[in-house]
Amino acid sequence: MKLTVNINLGGYPFNVDEDAYERLRQYMKSLEMEFSGESSASEIMADIEGRIAELFKMRLNSYKQVIIMKDVEEVMAILGSPEVISGSGPSEERPPRSQRRIYRDPDGRVFGGVCAGLSAYLGWDPLIMRIIFSVLIFAGGFGLGLYLILWIVLPEARTTAQKLEMRGDPVTVGNIKDSVKQEFETVKKTMKL
Repeated sequence: MKLTVNINLGGYPFNVDEDAYERLRQYMKSLEMEFSGESSASEIMADIEGRIAELFKMRLNSYKQVIIMKDVEEVMAILGSPEVISGSGPSEERPPRSQRRIYRDPDGRVFGGVCAGLSAYLGWDPLIMRIIFSVLIFAGGFGLGLYLILWIVLPEARTTAQKLEMRGDPVTVGNIKDSVKQEFETVKKTMKL
């Protein structure tokens, strides 16, 4: 018989067995120490916590309601260790690219983010996608209907993990850190203007 601990991770409640909780707590502490000198440390940690919550939710179902050590270890393997990110630990093999997912891109949007999202998914320049939709709109109106349907159907990439998936980048701690830092610098530059 094992004890379980109730935790709130990324806004979601989880039941975690005691050993897994201790391992997760150590991992989170090491991440906090790794990013303590960053100006955007709280945003990085919030995004990492959100990604861990997403990965934990995928491991639960109606028959399995408790996160165990195996789940924590798998999540840590997906995200990577803080030592590898800083370059102080042994380098690991680069994780494989994640499966791309289509989202609407709120950062590059003009209207709804459909063209920017499709462009990020395909690796194209958003201008090309906008020209294609413009031609389709003026060549019979098909483009407008398609755009509206995609606007309704495609979810918006809200989290850093979703933005990474949209571009096909692996959702690791290092990529989350880099993405949050880049967003932070963009906001800083915008505020100075």
